[in-house]
Amino acid sequence: MRVKRRIVEAVIILLCFILQGTVFQALSIGSITPNLLLIITVAFGFMQGKLSGLWIGFFCGILQDVFYGNLLGFYALIYLCIGYATGCCCKIFYDEEIRVPMLLVAVGDLLYGTMVYGMQFLMRGRLEFFYYFGRIAIPEMLYTVLITVIFYKLLFRLNKKMTELEMKERDSIWLKNKKLLKKIGLKRTTVLILVFCILFGVLLQRLFSLQIIHGKEYAENFNLSITKERTLKGTRGIIYDRNGKPLAYNQLSYSVILEDNGTYETTRERNLTLNHIAYEVINILKKHNEALSVDFHIVLDEEGNYAFDTTGFNLNRFKADVYGQANIEKLKKEELNATPDKMIADMSNEKRFGLINEEKPYTKEELEKYGLPETFTKEETLDILKIRYILSTNSFKKYVPVTLATNVSEETVAEIMERKDDLQGLDIEEDSIRVYDEAEAFAPIIGYTGKADADELKELKEQGHKYSADAVIGKAGIEKIMETQLRGTDGSDKVLVDTMGKALETVKNSRKNPKSGNNIYLTLDKDLQRIAYNVLEQKIAGILVSNIINAKEFKVEEGMDTAAIKTPIYDVYNALIENSVLDISHFKEEDATELEKTVYGVFQQQQEKVFQQIQEELTKEKPVAYKDLSKEMQEYQSYIVNEFLTRKKEILSMDAIDAADPTYIAWSKDESISLKEFLTYAAGKDWIDISQFSAEGDYLDSSQVYTALADYLTNSLADDTGFSKIIYKYMLHSDMISGAQLCMLLYDQGILEADETAYNALKSGSMTAYNFMIEKISNLEITPAQLALDPCSGSLVMTDVKTGETLACVTYPGYDNNRLANNMDTEYFAKLSQDLSRPFYNKATQQLTAPGSTFKIVTAVAGMEEGIIDSNYGVVCGGRFDKIPNGPYCWNRSGHGYMNVVSGITNSCNVFMGQVAYDLGTDENGSFSDSLGIDKLQKYANMFLLNEKSGLEITEVSPQVSEEDAIRTSFGQAKNNMTTSQLARYVTTIASRGTSYELTLFDKATDADGNLVEDYQPAVKGEMDVASSTWDAVHKGMRGVAKNSPILSSMKLSVAGKTGTAQEDMSRPSHGLFIGFAPYDNPEVGVAVRIGNGYSSGNAASVAKDILNYKYNFADESDIVTGAATASDTTTTHND
Repeated sequence: MRVKRRIVEAVIILLCFILQGTVFQALSIGSITPNLLLIITVAFGFMQGKLSGLWIGFFCGILQDVFYGNLLGFYALIYLCIGYATGCCCKIFYDEEIRVPMLLVAVGDLLYGTMVYGMQFLMRGRLEFFYYFGRIAIPEMLYTVLITVIFYKLLFRLNKKMTELEMKERDSIWLKNKKLLKKIGLKRTTVLILVFCILFGVLLQRLFSLQIIHGKEYAENFNLSITKERTLKGTRGIIYDRNGKPLAYNQLSYSVILEDNGTYETTRERNLTLNHIAYEVINILKKHNEALSVDFHIVLDEEGNYAFDTTGFNLNRFKADVYGQANIEKLKKEELNATPDKMIADMSNEKRFGLINEEKPYTKEELEKYGLPETFTKEETLDILKIRYILSTNSFKKYVPVTLATNVSEETVAEIMERKDDLQGLDIEEDSIRVYDEAEAFAPIIGYTGKADADELKELKEQGHKYSADAVIGKAGIEKIMETQLRGTDGSDKVLVDTMGKALETVKNSRKNPKSGNNIYLTLDKDLQRIAYNVLEQKIAGILVSNIINAKEFKVEEGMDTAAIKTPIYDVYNALIENSVLDISHFKEEDATELEKTVYGVFQQQQEKVFQQIQEELTKEKPVAYKDLSKEMQEYQSYIVNEFLTRKKEILSMDAIDAADPTYIAWSKDESISLKEFLTYAAGKDWIDISQFSAEGDYLDSSQVYTALADYLTNSLADDTGFSKIIYKYMLHSDMISGAQLCMLLYDQGILEADETAYNALKSGSMTAYNFMIEKISNLEITPAQLALDPCSGSLVMTDVKTGETLACVTYPGYDNNRLANNMDTEYFAKLSQDLSRPFYNKATQQLTAPGSTFKIVTAVAGMEEGIIDSNYGVVCGGRFDKIPNGPYCWNRSGHGYMNVVSGITNSCNVFMGQVAYDLGTDENGSFSDSLGIDKLQKYANMFLLNEKSGLEITEVSPQVSEEDAIRTSFGQAKNNMTTSQLARYVTTIASRGTSYELTLFDKATDADGNLVEDYQPAVKGEMDVASSTWDAVHKGMRGVAKNSPILSSMKLSVAGKTGTAQEDMSRPSHGLFIGFAPYDNPEVGVAVRIGNGYSSGNAASVAKDILNYKYNFADESDIVTGAATASDTTTTHND
C-alpha cells in the first residue's frame, strides 16, 4: 500500500507542476502565480509528519531544479527544509482544520521567498529588499494562501482515504526492510541526515563558485527574469469625405521616450541622475522650440503662479497618483485639499523626486557633476516634475518606456540620438500623429484625439471597452462619436524583465501584430465645406467693415432700427486687448519692445491710480452708492463682484446668497448701496469663504473679515488679467494710449507680418489707425473671429434633398485641431476656451435663434391644410396687424396692399401671416383664442419636425417651438428657436414636398482593406400628408422670393428660397437667415445659412448664392474665394 501511496503522491506532484506552469500561468495576477508545489509539501508534511514532508519537499524541489533552476539541488534544499519544518507540526494536526495549514503555507511561502532572496540576491550584492518582498514575495504568498483553501481540502480527503486503506492492510515488505536496516545499523533519520549533508555540501561548493570564483562576472550579468507582456498600439482609422479625400489621417513622426533602466546605489544618486536627464531633456526641447507631452494637471497661470488645469474627479485622481494612493478615498485630508504649491513642494523634496534636499543639501561638487543648477525656475521645476511624475506612474512597468514629447523635429531627433549614450534610457521612437486637413473648416465636425483622462477611462471601462492607461482616444466630434470604429486593435509582444521591471530581451515568436481601425467615410464634400467656410468669413468681414465708423462711441437709441447700429473704431482697438489678440502680459517681459514697455509704463501709473480709488471706496466712512458712481468705476466694481470674487476665486458663493435678501436686491437690482456695504453685509451673512484670504477666518468678526478682504482685493487684482483689460479700455478712451500704438503692437508681437512702411506710417501719423484697421480687416489679415465684434460668426448646412445626406456643415469661426491632437497646445486650448467668438461652440448645431420669416412656410402650410386659405383668400396689408392690442408691424410699414398666399410668401408679409394665425385661432363662435392658434401652428411645426433635433450625430441642442403669442409666432418671432441644422432639415422637407429625413454625416465604414463594415443610410423620419397644391403654392412663393431678390435674381441657376431676420437683442444687429433649394424645377440640394448679428438677410442669401454657384459649376473657386472681405447688403430697412 505504501508503494501505491508514493505513486499517487508522485502523480499529484507532476500534476501540480504541470498546472503551475500552464493553467495558473494564464491565471497570473501581475505575473504572480501561486506555488502549488509548496502547498503539496506543507500539506503532506502537516498531515503525515517530518519524513513525508521531507521526501515530498525534496522531489518537488528536484523537479523545479531540473526544469527551471541554474543550480541542481538549490530548490530541493529549500523545499526539503520547508517540508521537514511543517512535518514538525504534525502533532497538532486534526481533521477539517483549515486555519493552521493556511498559516503554515503563508509562513512556508515567506520562508521560501526569504531563502530565494538570500541566495540569489544578497549573495550577489543585490539589495532590493522592499521591492522584492513588496512586489513578488508577499503577493505570491497571498495568492498561494488563497489557492490553499481549495487544494488543501482535496489533499486532505485523498490522504484520509489512503490512510484508511493503509490501516486495513500492512505491507510485510516494509517490516523486512526495517529489519534489514537494523542489521546494518542504519536508522531512517541517519539516511536523511546523510542526504541533507550531501545536498548542503553541493550547495556550499556552488556558492563558493558563485561568490569567489565567478562572483564579479555574475554580479555584472545577473538578472532574475520575468516574462511581461507589452502592448503594441493599433493604428487609428482614417476619416474621408464623400469622395474619398482624407480629412483625418496618421503621419509618421518621432517621439522622445525615456526608460528608467539605471542601477543606483542610493536614492540620492537616483534623484540626481534622473533630474540631470530631465533637465537636459527640457533644455534640448526648449532649444528647438518644443515642449513636453506629459499630462500633468498643474500649470503656470497668466500671472506665473502654479494652478490646477482641471477640477472634480480628474483632479482628485491626479492627486491620488501623485501621493501614491490607489483610490481617491484613501487620500488623507491634507492630500485631498493640497494646493498646487503644496503639491509642487511635496514632489520636490528629498522624500519624492529630490529637486531639493533640505535634510542633506546637495553639494556644489554634486551639482556640477550632474550638470544641475543651484536653483530651478518655476518653469524648470514644473517640467522636471512632469518627467519624474510620468516615470513614477510607470514604476511597475519599467520595461515600457514613457513618452516625453511627440512629433519632435529632425533637429531634436539628431541631438538626442547623438547624446543618448550620455543620457541613460533616453531614446527616439517612431510614432504616428493625427493630422487634419482643412482644419479650421472641419475641426468643429471632426474634433480631435488626445490621451484619455481618468474620467474617460472609467467611462469606457464601464461601457465594456478595454483601454490601456496611456490610450489615445477621440476627445470631441466624430473622433469621439466613432471611437469604437476608428480605434485600432492593440497587438502585443512579450519581454523578459528583471525584478526591477527593466527589459532584458524580447521573447521570440511572441509578437501579435496590431490591427488598424476602421475607416469612416462622411457625407460631407471636402471642397464644398472649405469654400463655404471661406465665403462665410469673407462675408462676415465685409459686413463688419461696412459698419465700422470713425468714432469713440455709438449710442443705441430706444426704438432704433437694428440695421442702423454701428461699431465705433475704438471698440475695434479695444477688441485687440479684450479678446487677447495682443498679449498684454508680454508688455512687462524682459524681451518686450520699447513700445510695449512704454505702454506698460503708462498702464502702471493708471493702475496705481485706479487701486487708490477702489481702496478709497472700500475704506471711507460714506462710500458712494453703485448707481452714483462713474461708468468706469461701476465696471470695475461689477468685475470685482461678478467675475473676480464669484466666478474666478469662488470667494463669494452664489449658492449661499439668498436672492430675496433686501440688501442683495439693493446691490444687484436697485444699485442703491455701495460695494463696501454689500461686502460687509455678505461677510456677516457667511456668504464669503474667508479661508481663501485669511488663515484666521474662524476668529474674525464681520468687520475684520471685510478689512482682510479689502486688503486681499487690492493685492490680488494687480495680477488679474481681466481687471487689467478694463484699465486698458479706459486708458484707450482717455487717449492715454492710442489706437495707432495698439496697431503698431500687432507688428511688435508678430501677429502681422513685418511691414516697415506701414509701421512707420502709423508711427508718423501719415496713416490713421482707422484706415489701417479697415484695410487689415478687409484683407483678412485681422479676422472677424479675432475681434469678436458684431458680426463674428456664421453657419451653413447643405443637404442632398433626395437622400437626406449632409453635404456641408460649416460653423465660423473654427480652430486648428492639429494643435489640440497629439501633444495638446495647452496655451492655445486655453485661448480658444476664453475666446469671445466661441470657436468651440458649433454655430450650425448649437446656436439657437428665432427662425424669423423662414417660419412663414409653416404658417402658410397650416392655413392651406386647415382650409383657411383657398384660392379666394386674401389679406390687405396696411403696414400693421391691428386685430389685437399692440399688434405687430409689417417690415414694410407703408403696407403691401392685397396679398394672397403666394405673394404673402414672396413679399414676406407679416400682416398676411398674422391674419392666417388669427383665423386659425378663431373658434366656432368667431372669437380669437391665442391657445387655439398656437395649437394649430405647433401641429404643423411638429409635422416639419421643427420640435426635434435634425439627426446629425454631433452635439446638437433641442429646438423650441413657441407656446404663446400665435400672431408673432406666425412669422417666426415670439419664442421660436432653432439651429441652422434644424432649418436645413426643414428646407429639405419643403424641397422634397414632405419627406423628412434623419440627417446624417456618415456614409459608410470600411476596414483597412476597403471591405464594407457598415453602410449608413439616412432614415426617413416621416412623410407629411400635405396636398400637392399646397406644395405648389409654397414653392411658387419661394421662387418669387428669389426672383424679387437683387442678390438671387441674377443667378443662372433657378433657386427658390426664403429670407429671415431675427431680433434677439435690440441693442445689437439682427441675425440674418436664408433657406433655399435648387434647382427649382427638380430640387437636388437644400441650404440654410445664418449670420449671427449679420444685419440683413440679404447677407445670408449672398453666401448661399456663392455656394450654389460653385456647387453647380457657375463659378470657380477663384471667383468666390478672393481672400478679401466681400460687399455686404447695406439695406437699412428689413426686407422680410
